Amino acid sequence: MNGAESLVHTLLKSGIDTCFANPGTSEMHFVSALDRIPGMRCVLALAETVVTGAADGYARIADRPAATLLHCGPGLANGLANLHNARRANSAIVNIVGDQATHHRPLDAPLTADTEGWARPVSAWTRTSSTAETIGRDAAAAVQAARTSPGQIATLIAPSDTCWNPGGVVADALDVPPAPTVDEGVLSAIARILRTGEPAVLFMGNDALREGPLSVAGRITQKTGARMMAPTSNRRVERGAGRQPIARLPYAVEPALAALKGVKHLILVGAKAPVAFFAYPDKPALLYPEDCQIHVLSRPEQDQGDALARLADMLAAHEAAPVAERVRMEPARGAVTSEAVAQTVTALLPDHAIVVDEGVSFGRAFYPGTVNAAPHDWLQITGGAIGNGLPLATGAAIAAPGRRVVSLQADGSAMYSLQALWTQAREQLDVTTVILANRKYAILLGELAGVGAAAGKTAMDMLDLTRPALDWVKLANGMGVEAAQAQDMDQFADLLAAANKRKGPFVIELLI
Repeated sequence: MNGAESLVHTLLKSGIDTCFANPGTSEMHFVSALDRIPGMRCVLALAETVVTGAADGYARIADRPAATLLHCGPGLANGLANLHNARRANSAIVNIVGDQATHHRPLDAPLTADTEGWARPVSAWTRTSSTAETIGRDAAAAVQAARTSPGQIATLIAPSDTCWNPGGVVADALDVPPAPTVDEGVLSAIARILRTGEPAVLFMGNDALREGPLSVAGRITQKTGARMMAPTSNRRVERGAGRQPIARLPYAVEPALAALKGVKHLILVGAKAPVAFFAYPDKPALLYPEDCQIHVLSRPEQDQGDALARLADMLAAHEAAPVAERVRMEPARGAVTSEAVAQTVTALLPDHAIVVDEGVSFGRAFYPGTVNAAPHDWLQITGGAIGNGLPLATGAAIAAPGRRVVSLQADGSAMYSLQALWTQAREQLDVTTVILANRKYAILLGELAGVGAAAGKTAMDMLDLTRPALDWVKLANGMGVEAAQAQDMDQFADLLAAANKRKGPFVIELLI
């Protein structure tokens, strides 16, 4: 058995059965081993940013890691933006990065790079295997690290000779430590604060946004009069009809400050205290009042559900809070607006769909406007590195066959990773992609005003996506995906209804 074979066997024994890949020469023995050893689903992507973003989407829905296969330092570098997003989402990913053979690296061949140095900023665990005999053991450790709460990125760098040399040893899966629980004294302190009746917000992130913990948090707010709120960007929110609704903190500084105005106690539940996305002249960076006290109920790596359940018991919070009701409505008609799109999605979203939101500026009405849709999961870009939406949708669809994925995608950021459409076509994934085609970087127009910068023709040209205008029907067709254009809400509703009922991917270019 060579090292590559022991690597594949160990990944499978450790529960990894999906690999998103864009391989090169240094990974050929791993590729060959995947051909001989059954059990691993290999998903090819045409760009590394699709590989890493798809692994992020997979982890968020499957609740376990996939592997990525990347080619040397530059291949890893091409995937770093979506690894940044995945790190912010606390997604569990195992990166397998091929590298120069140990004896070849000192020769400084063209692809030689500081692979370890590029991996560390986005990885909680990084290791370079040294021999064929140890690569299996290293792989087991990588999976253990990735699955450690709240989910982490582990990067295993595999010099090519550690894969082709004989002597590979298959390692058993390593135990994953359970998520730590919250100390009783912390719970007692938070309970005392909530009993005072002073204005308080449970600021909830990570796994606190799943259906069970949200329901318990609803009981706590029902009992105490506190509110609950989620951060602006979240890895996964289980929401819709029958579930506890939760508002998100607005993106812009002024509405965010207004949302938390008067709050005396901000209680963090798997979340960090909110700060502005960027610094702006003469605007605060902290998005909560100066006299607001910050309290930590549970850190992201702790068991959010357990903490909330024990707190609810301590408060005798047994009465359920009202949940979102399914509102039957007709799709919107007429002109295209953010609110109209939200209404149409609410009307036509299939039960237990997965919504991937990279709507950016146009999409700010989407989340609040779909609270009464069928039960669904809501995934977002978490780290601000655009180009996450199409890959996220791809990975989510791989993780959840039988569930429709609806991807609400700004056109400018879609261009960062449009190759994901090719993977959706090849794998025949049930993804409806709505390209929000305003043909400009609208978010940057707002940021330009936010920082008070002057703008002339040169500046405006850099924010414009015309001359030529992008043609998303042709772009999608070129990737093997059927597509059509909608110029008003009537056309959009007809296309969305048809797309959500069909098998395989479909793209709707919605002109806005």
